[in-house]
Amino acid sequence: MDNLIIAGKTYASRLLVGTGKYQDFSQTRAAIEASGADIVTVAIRRTNIGQNADEPNLLDSVPPSQYTLLPNTAGCYTVDDAVRTLRLARELLDGHSLVKLEVLGDPRTLFPNMVETLKAAEILVKEGFDVMVYTSDDPIAAKQLEEIGCVAIMPLASLIGSGMGILNPWNLQIIIDNAKVPVLVDAGVGTASDATIALELGCDGVLMNTAIAAAKNPVLMASAMRKAVEAGREAYLAGRMAKKMYTASPSSPVEGVIASTKTV
Repeated sequence: MDNLIIAGKTYASRLLVGTGKYQDFSQTRAAIEASGADIVTVAIRRTNIGQNADEPNLLDSVPPSQYTLLPNTAGCYTVDDAVRTLRLARELLDGHSLVKLEVLGDPRTLFPNMVETLKAAEILVKEGFDVMVYTSDDPIAAKQLEEIGCVAIMPLASLIGSGMGILNPWNLQIIIDNAKVPVLVDAGVGTASDATIALELGCDGVLMNTAIAAAKNPVLMASAMRKAVEAGREAYLAGRMAKKMYTASPSSPVEGVIASTKTV
């Protein structure tokens, strides 16, 4: 499969995974290995990566030497909280610049607050962060984030943690067709076919957490997601056949076929 390039760096996998909701760090590690992911996102406000010296450290199970960590601002509802969280992440990770920004609008839907997201993105880009940004599936907002300088646009497929899949493929297609930076579906993937559809549409990748962590067998689901993303990308590159409304077409050649006695 061809590589994914974000902010000038090449990644072999187009599947990005989260680290929350697992039984323990051991299961987190096993699921990540099965997913084949190169980029692993971490909720700085909820996961210990060194800020709490007396607690287990995720980095002991998911070392930065093996994975590209993607600190995120999950749980942030204001510009100040989001920016402060990512500044802390940069300190904890020795100047790390690739981050995922999300500024939420309300705790019930976890929809992004796009006004605050745009403000936070502008600050972070000016401070030298490479910002991957969680957004609504609004093509105008997606383009504005790209123009600010975000290195990847990450529209939701449906609500975070809902597992509802891609509810608005038309908006997603507009975003993909107009973007000059990678577009990755973020939020809403429920099972492997959702990931495949996203890649078939032309998304450059998929980020997921709950779809794997909340499965009955997270490690097996991680393996399924890996294959689903690869299949979707290959189908996109291969180019699907055109859809034909109301017209059938036989799979076998019709030349030389013995004539039927039935008159059509």
